[in-house]
Amino acid sequence: MKNDLQPTDPLSPLREFTAARIAIGRVGASIPLKQSLQFNLAHAHARDAVYSTLDVDGLFATLKIFDLPLLHVHSKAQTRHKYLKRPDLGRQLDADSAQNLTGYAGYDVAIIIADGLSAAAVNQNAFGLLNLLIPKLSAAKLSIAPVCLVEQGRVAIGDDIAHGLNARFSIVLIGERPGLSAADSMGAYLTYNPRPGLTDESRNCVSNIRPHGLKYKPAAEKIFYLVNEAFKRKLSGVGLKDNEGLIGR
Repeated sequence: MKNDLQPTDPLSPLREFTAARIAIGRVGASIPLKQSLQFNLAHAHARDAVYSTLDVDGLFATLKIFDLPLLHVHSKAQTRHKYLKRPDLGRQLDADSAQNLTGYAGYDVAIIIADGLSAAAVNQNAFGLLNLLIPKLSAAKLSIAPVCLVEQGRVAIGDDIAHGLNARFSIVLIGERPGLSAADSMGAYLTYNPRPGLTDESRNCVSNIRPHGLKYKPAAEKIFYLVNEAFKRKLSGVGLKDNEGLIGR
């Protein structure tokens, strides 16, 4: 007798561990209609994330709980169109913002929240992470600079900001490039001795911070571990290895 049952895709068990589009089936030479519509919806969410805007007022309202000064700054990319076309402008503060960061006495840690390529990601996730991370930094007796919210910012703008604040270490929370399985992913970029002109090998990154990715508690613990290691070894980036949890370390 002919068996009319469809064969089981051997990749199907992997769907338990990832939101990636695997084992989605097919209809003839095409993917099923439902999965095709889901793909188009995910693409729309990704495009919306790229053009989302930083909720400055909302973040200011929630971040007041930490009793830290709050600053609003802007990159040299004055529009989203310019930001996407000229990545270099997103790495630099505009003149007014740079002037507003002068005269600070110096701190251990500067926290920078930038829209990046998904402002929606930091709007949704920045407070949840900082609510766990800032108490750890304070308990470790690390002084925290005014928290800076950056519009049209890229990762390297944290170097200019932390240098202007005379901070020894920077934590840049930024919206990551949205993908077709996650448009709300936030990254944390960590730099010891931040200053203009550094490149990405000088940083450590903790990626995919969101409720359906790396959750806030393990993300805060990982960042705090890397901060402590960076101050202990006086470096960050490729020279700072994540040895947490390794046997015999």
